[in-house]
Amino acid sequence: MAKRRKVSNLLALALLSMLAQQPMYPYEMAQTLRARGKDRSIKINWGSLYTVVQNLEKNGFIETVSTEREGRQPERTTYRITEAGKEELGDWLRELIGIPEWTPTPFEAALSEAAIMGPDELMSLLAQRLTTLESDNEASRAELEQIARRLPRLLLIEAEYKLALRLAEATWVRELLGEIADGVIGDLEAWRHMHKTGEIPPDLIELDEQAKRGWPEPVEEQ
Repeated sequence: MAKRRKVSNLLALALLSMLAQQPMYPYEMAQTLRARGKDRSIKINWGSLYTVVQNLEKNGFIETVSTEREGRQPERTTYRITEAGKEELGDWLRELIGIPEWTPTPFEAALSEAAIMGPDELMSLLAQRLTTLESDNEASRAELEQIARRLPRLLLIEAEYKLALRLAEATWVRELLGEIADGVIGDLEAWRHMHKTGEIPPDLIELDEQAKRGWPEPVEEQ
């Protein structure tokens, strides 16, 4: 189980990593994040960057180095990482890299309910998804090959990982499409009948009942 962290926003992880390399002020942090393409691997709300910086300082992970003002420009505060911040960064990275964590996706949630639609419609939607995946994967592969000519591979491994996941998804979707088309996934006629009439097959009802019997009765609140 993941640790409960004082600052859990993954943007904080990126900021701690940058400040472990050199002191920076917030606008410089944002520029560096964009230049390094960090928004491709981390969901960044740019409007919250200053809040994350403040939370890191509040919890002792970073500290102020200096505050300067040039002309009529707003004050510019430069921050550096503290020893506590270095420990937090190292511990956080070891957890995220060493311990697999399952994060449900909208696609996974939709797949769990996919039987509610007919096999023909599901095949059409999966084919649409596969077309998009294959197009995006080819573009990502070409972009990665181009960037690899000027950057060390170590700086690209997160992009390689993302592409590997998308390639694996495309392979899985392609195989699932084939299994539905060939009828090896199950009784397609029963599936079509259920979709058309809304009648749930008795064996599925029994499976539901068996699963429910395996759960303890809820305790009423007093």
